[in-house]
Amino acid sequence: MANVGDPAATPTQAAGAAVASPAKPAPKPAPPKAKPAAEEVSPSTKMRRRIVWSCVTGFLGANLLMFLRFFFPRALFEPSTVFNIGYPSDYQPGVDERFKASDRIWVVREGDRIFVIFARCTHLGCTPDWKPAEHKFKCPCHGSGYTPEGINFEGPAPRPMDRAHVELDATGQIVVDTSRLFSWPKGGVDQFNDPGSYINV
Repeated sequence: MANVGDPAATPTQAAGAAVASPAKPAPKPAPPKAKPAAEEVSPSTKMRRRIVWSCVTGFLGANLLMFLRFFFPRALFEPSTVFNIGYPSDYQPGVDERFKASDRIWVVREGDRIFVIFARCTHLGCTPDWKPAEHKFKCPCHGSGYTPEGINFEGPAPRPMDRAHVELDATGQIVVDTSRLFSWPKGGVDQFNDPGSYINV
């Protein structure tokens, strides 16, 4: 029997030797790469995100409110300029201040007349005060003084205070209309004796 290392070995013998040698194992497949863990968000980043989203939400909310505002009328609700102040018998001679705060008027009864002074200084529009001890109206802004009839006599006021229109209704009550004023312009015509500027009592 011939040896495998013998050069005189036949091809059949060499093939038999090759078959007898062990086969190399196949390479193992590479394991799949693990997915990277999710990155942790720092507290400062979370705070920035909250601020950004808050700004965006506030901006959108403000625009929504402005849009809805168009559906509502822009009306000013002011008190009526025409109102009742009671009967002439409710007033004693002198200046009555009961309607100053609500309607900005003084009711004055003098002799056989009742008239209504609109409580607005003719200098810059401040509301004067009635000074019973001094028997005059005094403006707290710049010191203008007026008589109980509303006639200016001291300070920078250029003319007397205006008087509101007054009349008696069907029940005998006094009706005041502050949208209709009587004035006495400096160097002009006195309207304080015109019909509607007073009522007789």
